[in-house]
Amino acid sequence: MYDLLLTPTLAALPPPVVIADPADFLKWLPFILVFSLTGQPAASVPAGWTEDGLPVGLQIVGRPYHEVTVCRAATAFE
Repeated sequence: MYDLLLTPTLAALPPPVVIADPADFLKWLPFILVFSLTGQPAASVPAGWTEDGLPVGLQIVGRPYHEVTVCRAATAFE
């Protein structure tokens, strides 16, 4: 078993500022929603930029009740 899981923060490039249908917003968030529902500690940190200059995030997820491990990893990555 691993101490941390790394995923993209969003499942696609950053969305436009205005999203017409709120249901469309949910398809951007599958990685975030899973860990919010399971109660696992997670942090999102900046991980770079797209070719268009938009930010990309890295999500760091830990085991339940291991918030300190997630915070240490997020600090080290930044």
